[in-house]
Amino acid sequence: MEGTKALVIVDFQNDYFKGGKFQLEGTEEAAKNAKLILDRFRAKGLPVAIVQHHNTFEGAPFFVPGTEGAEIHESLKPKENEILITKTTPGCFYKTELHELLQKKSVKNLVIVGAMSHMCIDTTVREAYELGYACEVISDACATRDLEFEGKVIKAADVHAAYMASLAFWFAKVLKTEDYLKQN
Repeated sequence: MEGTKALVIVDFQNDYFKGGKFQLEGTEEAAKNAKLILDRFRAKGLPVAIVQHHNTFEGAPFFVPGTEGAEIHESLKPKENEILITKTTPGCFYKTELHELLQKKSVKNLVIVGAMSHMCIDTTVREAYELGYACEVISDACATRDLEFEGKVIKAADVHAAYMASLAFWFAKVLKTEDYLKQN
C-alpha cells in the first residue's frame, strides 16, 4: 500500500516505568528503541501521533488523569506539530480522532510502538488493519508484563512473544528497531 507513513506511539506513560503504579518489564529499553524510531520520523518530517491513556473509571489504579503517572514519559513527549491523542480504552482508534487525523495526512502505513503488547498494541494493530492501514510493529520498542491464567504465571517475555507472533501471522510486519532503521 503506497502512501504516507506515520508513527503511532502508544501509552509510554510514567506509570509503566520504574517507580510507576503499573511497572512493565523492559519499559526503559523499549522506550529507548521507540525514541530511535521517533528521531528517524522527526528527521524525515513524517507524521507522529502520541497516544495517552486516561483511566476515567472510579478507583482506577493507574493512568489517572491529572497525575504524574498519566503523563507521557519525558523521552517521548510530543512536539508542537505532533498529534496527541487521548483515549480511554485499549484501542487508539475507538472513540478518538486518530483515524480522521491520519486520513487528512494521507497516511496509509503505520509504524506502531508502545505498551502493553498484549493489550493496547494488539488492539490498536487489529483496529488499524481493519481500517485498511498496513502496519509495522517494532517488537523491541514494545513492553508488557507477566500475566496469570488459571493459577499459572506467564512471563512477560512469553506474553510478548506470543502477541508479536500473533500479529505477525496476519495483521502486521513485526521487526526489531535495528532492522527497521536499516530499511528506513
